[in-house]
Amino acid sequence: MAEPYSWVGLTGGIGSGKSSVAKRLAELGAVILDSDLMAREVVAAGTPGFDEVVAAFGPSIVGANGELDRAELGRRVFGDQAARRRLEGIIHPRVREELVARAAAVPPGTLVVNDVPLLVEAGLKDQYQAVIVVFASVELRVARLVTARGMSEAEARSRIAAQATDEERHAVADFEIVNEGTLEELYAQVDAIWEQLKVS
Repeated sequence: MAEPYSWVGLTGGIGSGKSSVAKRLAELGAVILDSDLMAREVVAAGTPGFDEVVAAFGPSIVGANGELDRAELGRRVFGDQAARRRLEGIIHPRVREELVARAAAVPPGTLVVNDVPLLVEAGLKDQYQAVIVVFASVELRVARLVTARGMSEAEARSRIAAQATDEERHAVADFEIVNEGTLEELYAQVDAIWEQLKVS
């Protein structure tokens, strides 16, 4: 029998329900490494990453709470490729370093799932033994973003349009989950994939 998987990528478009899948995988025994969360941690106030971002973009991106004003930073880099690359050049190496360190601390034989919203866009497929992709229709995702996150419909559609297409996600998926039903139906799909990941 082949060795079980130990390093898996998890992705899906905004509003697809990827967080619910990650939650279920954690309940089943996987260690979840959230790249989005790490991207915040490596530029938190008091870190070298924070200092480098402020040096690159100026003190006006620091909010009243002493942390980065993420909305203002987003405005600075949206549509400005050079600025976005500068920011990514600060954040991405630190996230990779943190990922490696945390994965190395996981006990042998444990399935590590790296939750990466932009896995497809960043071309990261080859870094993983397998990739799980969560899908849902655009209309359902828009409804979720409006209801759960308070976005306007236009903002939700803009966010979805800025990400990879479903066709691009299908191309990298080793396992696919369609999240358009109940939570029980979603968990049943996750449980089935979990069994395959353990015995493959």
